Amino acid sequence: MTKSKKLLEVDVNAVQLLKDLPELNSGVQILNNSPKKIQVEASISVLSALETVIRQMTVSGKRSRTISDYRLYVQNFIDSTGVMFIGEITAEVIYSWLDGMNVSNQTKLTRLKCLKAFLSKCYDNRWVEFKFWNKITIKVDQKVKNGATEHDVNVLLSLLDFNNFVQLRDAAAILIMFKTGIRINTLVQLEERHIDLENNLLNLDGSIMKNHQNIKLPYDDYLKRLLEVLIKHNAVIKKEYGKDNKLLFITKYGDVISNSPTHNNIQKRLNIYSKSYGLKNINPHALRRGFAKSLLDKGANIAVISKALGHSDLSVTSKYLHLDMDEIVKNLRSFL
Repeated sequence: MTKSKKLLEVDVNAVQLLKDLPELNSGVQILNNSPKKIQVEASISVLSALETVIRQMTVSGKRSRTISDYRLYVQNFIDSTGVMFIGEITAEVIYSWLDGMNVSNQTKLTRLKCLKAFLSKCYDNRWVEFKFWNKITIKVDQKVKNGATEHDVNVLLSLLDFNNFVQLRDAAAILIMFKTGIRINTLVQLEERHIDLENNLLNLDGSIMKNHQNIKLPYDDYLKRLLEVLIKHNAVIKKEYGKDNKLLFITKYGDVISNSPTHNNIQKRLNIYSKSYGLKNINPHALRRGFAKSLLDKGANIAVISKALGHSDLSVTSKYLHLDMDEIVKNLRSFL
């Protein structure tokens, strides 16, 4: 056996871990923010507002792709409508901009969402008084995306070799996403300091969260054991290859598993597992949706689920849950 293969062997009783695999549970504990009170100031040019908003987004750590979308779609809005100042933007102007597009409704919706997000930041900066754009929308027939189920997750875990470092790491990643609902981009930034093994908590600070808000997410004893083994073997890998990062999820050489939004080792591994084992709902987004649906099935309030997912709008959470008419009736009857 080569040295590299020997290094990837994990000292853990894989059979016992699989045997002890529990019914998966979820729970949340969140931090609240108080609302802001604003006072409107004089209107400024759209270009000046855009540059200011982009500077604010850059400082706050927004993704370069998000910033690029703001610049692209707001500039398109300016060029298409001829509007020069924020105060000139009205619902009629926005509808005219949308009507002038020779693209699909889905593309229109994407551009509209970006413009509305920009206008919301203008509102936060006191350049507009009312959020008149909130009711403007584009109707799109959306395909229902199902979340992963406990069965899906347990089937995959039963197929993984827990004595292999890479597959043990993947198992821990799958369980964290399914049991806490964190995004893949948050997962790859997790450090050992975020893991509270004593209290079974993920203590996530805003620097690694999409909404930049702190949150605490609990996990069960099974995942705790898995994380303990992972952290222990991470130390072996890092020592061997001279790495001193504090990341929880690393490559077999101790490096970061994601160095760009489109390159993620775990994402690729999940795609391979899904195709190899014929599992349809094994991907980061499906695991996140499965977390939300699992919470709902266990009686969690939709507002709590929304906070746990880091959503700023309950309507986004509702799309995750895909409540059908019978489910709504069943839930309403319990309050009669």
